[in-house]
Amino acid sequence: MTKNVSQMRREILEIPETIERLLVNGGHSIAVTASNLRALDPAFAITVARGSSDHACSYLKYAAEIALGIPVASVGPSIASLYGAKMRLKGGVVLSVSQSGQSPDIVEMTRSARRDGALSVAITNAPTSPLATSAAHSLDMMAGPELSVAATKTFVSSMVTGLLLLAEWGNNASLRRAIHHLPAQLEKAIAVDWPEVRAAIGSHQSLFTLGRGPAWAISNEAALKFKETCQIHAESYSSAEVLHGPVSIVGQGFPVLCFAAEDAAEAVLAEMADRISGQGAQVFATSNRVVRAQSIDHVRTDHPLTDPISLIVSFYAMVEQLAQSRGGNPDAPRHLNKITETV
Repeated sequence: MTKNVSQMRREILEIPETIERLLVNGGHSIAVTASNLRALDPAFAITVARGSSDHACSYLKYAAEIALGIPVASVGPSIASLYGAKMRLKGGVVLSVSQSGQSPDIVEMTRSARRDGALSVAITNAPTSPLATSAAHSLDMMAGPELSVAATKTFVSSMVTGLLLLAEWGNNASLRRAIHHLPAQLEKAIAVDWPEVRAAIGSHQSLFTLGRGPAWAISNEAALKFKETCQIHAESYSSAEVLHGPVSIVGQGFPVLCFAAEDAAEAVLAEMADRISGQGAQVFATSNRVVRAQSIDHVRTDHPLTDPISLIVSFYAMVEQLAQSRGGNPDAPRHLNKITETV
């Protein structure tokens, strides 16, 4: 019998090509925006997003704070759309991320932030959308049509768009070089689909994902996709927080998936993975530093800040197969629509 190839799978396979297209065609607008950011020299930035796009913003928050030393905070879109509050944003930057660019609350928060003095930058897959036209600078993530409800290539492309903006803003040659090497590395990452993780999850209905720093944002995205595509109750925690209560529910065989980049957090995350493994959990980690937990294959990139990108691509390849094996349809999860518009 021929295995059904989901739209989600097809879009995962398009990720390397999507990133190559972005690097070839999107560089000029990113460079112009970065030049304006350098001229402004902001003291802070805020992000506006929901769902997977908010996880991309969490990743970019860590990247900006690590690479540029600029504090970044997430602001709830309802501050503008429901509460009508004015914010003191003069001299700051607002980064809004939305695949569709349609959500009224994100658009309103972007307009409000611009009115209140922030330089507004939008990252979207719809260059003529309300979000794109409401921002001072609009960056097209160039992912092309994404039909599966579960965002994959748009999530990765929004991360890379934002990261390249940070690299250009800071004139970071090593980060820029690493980003340009990503397409070939992501091709390899797609082939790493963690069959041992799928086998361990089996019929479990609850699990943890863990990360630290930029990889914690990837953990958040992974937990969402477990819920979205597999109807598994997955909770994401920073490895620094999981002992503050959540670890109490860990029992024998409880699945835990740990996302580790090759950065300053890898050693402490590996230590936590081993500790939870010692409490009976089945723990998997994208690190060779674990002793009791199981190290799983992973594709390292040329920079600690690009490692999380390859990890989420391998995760997508895994979770799509897991969804199919559990009899689900990853392209059309129940109760969900491709575009979610909130006020």
